[in-house]
Amino acid sequence: MRVLHFSDLHIGVENYGRTDPETGLSTRLGDFLDSLDQVVEFALNEGVDLVLLAGDAYKGRDPSQTHQREFAKRLNRLSQSGIPTFLLVGNHDLPAASSRATAVDIFPTLEVANIYVGSNLENYNVATPSGPLQVLAVPWPRRSAILSREDTRGLSIDQVRQALEERLTDGIEIKARELDPDIPAILTGHVTVNGATVGTERSMMLGQDHVLLVSALDRPEVEYVALGHIHKHQILRPDPPMVVYSGSLQRVDFSEEGDEKGFCVVDLDPTAPQGRRMTNFEFHKLDARNFVTVDVSVEPQDADPTATVVRAIARKDIADSVVRVRISLAAETDAHLRETDIRAALEPAHFIASISREIAGTRRTRISPTEGEDLQPMQALGLYLDSRNIEGERREKIMRKAEELIELDAAEPEEAG
Repeated sequence: MRVLHFSDLHIGVENYGRTDPETGLSTRLGDFLDSLDQVVEFALNEGVDLVLLAGDAYKGRDPSQTHQREFAKRLNRLSQSGIPTFLLVGNHDLPAASSRATAVDIFPTLEVANIYVGSNLENYNVATPSGPLQVLAVPWPRRSAILSREDTRGLSIDQVRQALEERLTDGIEIKARELDPDIPAILTGHVTVNGATVGTERSMMLGQDHVLLVSALDRPEVEYVALGHIHKHQILRPDPPMVVYSGSLQRVDFSEEGDEKGFCVVDLDPTAPQGRRMTNFEFHKLDARNFVTVDVSVEPQDADPTATVVRAIARKDIADSVVRVRISLAAETDAHLRETDIRAALEPAHFIASISREIAGTRRTRISPTEGEDLQPMQALGLYLDSRNIEGERREKIMRKAEELIELDAAEPEEAG
């Protein structure tokens, strides 16, 4: 029995892209769909019994008709071939109001064959070409479904988060004990696990994360733990059951510049005893769009700072990449910098994200009018923080607060209240 595990598809991420003249769609949308096509082709050609998406099919909770169409096209290929797909609900799939449907609820509503949606913390029985498989689903929680108003009355934000983590941990234990030991089982969760290395665009994480211990997930009743939500591929626990973040299929921003992208493939032997059914694990790399940073330090006495920058660009492989250039130089040297020549040197790039200059203690980022006209507020803020080299926890807090303000502004009156 072969399971393909990937996560955080995020169809709808179109930053650092341009319009494809042939399709009229964003080239970045094309990147994400191309990666999904590679997943589908592998599943069709390599004997995969289940394709598992561990959350976040779309970038936003209200995907466009085009994004839904393109996603459904690819799921239909799997469905028509008899390969089941399990879609775990992630934080980006959840609606703003708890009474609304998730972004992937359309598939069970239409009763699309061979597609399962894990929208609740429960066990799902999946029929695969190689026999039955149990999937213990841990979707991104709707807080109101786990904690009532009585539970949270008088508690601080941290106390509410702790209560949520405890309820989730208890719920996972209960559901794990209900699994049939005679049928292979895996656990899939869209969660943040303590100790995981975050290599993602933190602006995409809405609200503050609840954090689970790895011990809450590595249950002896399951053979493999397929995780989503963090974009960096990593193995948190190498011993059975393996606890693995597959990572996202494409890079989202420069924080993922050095990350490998791909998907995981797990082989199970249904005839083996519980806890010893996993026979093989592989991570399959994809050729994701490269992000490249060119850092240049120009000396005050440099007679031709433009040539220095151009040489630095030439030392990097920027072809078809998303590129940013960060130049440090003195104020008197800045006047001799020819930006048109720098942009000419960047012509092989797919997209010029920014050309920033740090001048005697000040920084300024320049983007062309055509590059700036399609920027969304969060993208513009991200470029600004890039130019200021603001990363880590400080960047996370700024981006999270900005996202909350935008979400509040866009919410309907009763939701905002």
